Amino acid sequence: MKPAEMGTLSEREVLVKRSFNASVNLVWQAYTDPALMRRWLTAIPGWSMPVCEMTTHVGGKYRWRWRDNANGQEFGFTGEMLEVALHSKIAHTQIYDTGDCDFGSIGGEQSIITVTFNETNGITHVVTSIKYASKVDRDAAMSTGMTDGMEMNYKQLDGVLAS
Repeated sequence: MKPAEMGTLSEREVLVKRSFNASVNLVWQAYTDPALMRRWLTAIPGWSMPVCEMTTHVGGKYRWRWRDNANGQEFGFTGEMLEVALHSKIAHTQIYDTGDCDFGSIGGEQSIITVTFNETNGITHVVTSIKYASKVDRDAAMSTGMTDGMEMNYKQLDGVLAS
């Protein structure tokens, strides 16, 4: 599949579009099953995801943590599910937990993540909107190489979906 298309919608919002050669049922499962998420959200060499906990219903909580296996440093995200429409949409809050990693100041204010899923002819189109609390938070997140990391994960997801 073609790499993700990424852009800014406003001073606070990033939009990411990516398509996957799989049914919406499979892509949805990859986004909501912690065991599958661990397989594709750890595409960065040398990193693992020791914590991937989530419940996908409105009011459900999640906690994700990544670890640099070379030095043991960790960071993560926590949040709450705001909207869940089976095979169609997930919206949740997201709070960045710097842990003991030094990625600079990328904001600790809550963001809102909205992911939509739409299948056409066996191709699932995923659109992710990330709405940050401020332009400063958006710019700080973008400066970390976040979008490159997302595409690495999406390529890993291509492989998981193919298997």
